[in-house]
Amino acid sequence: MQLTAARQQTGTTTAPTRTGGRDADGMAVASFVLGLLGLLVLNLFLGPIAIVLAAVALKRGTTRRGRAFLGLGLGVADLVVLAALMQSTDTISWSF
Repeated sequence: MQLTAARQQTGTTTAPTRTGGRDADGMAVASFVLGLLGLLVLNLFLGPIAIVLAAVALKRGTTRRGRAFLGLGLGVADLVVLAALMQSTDTISWSF
């Protein structure tokens, strides 16, 4: 008589992790913060970075869509403020 062990399946099914979603959420928050900060300083650099981060976060399907859209809007506002101040002072930099 031959004894055989029954195969047991281990119930280790795991839910797929959404590291891309967490990264996209971080990008949405970063775009909002950089866009807000860009209204005060370095709007030539921070505005485009905020726009790119918001676009990538939206493309990756962030759950924080509101912050991504705010970051996108603030990034565009950074560039608009820079353009308006450049026109009024005839320089690339501006000060209060």
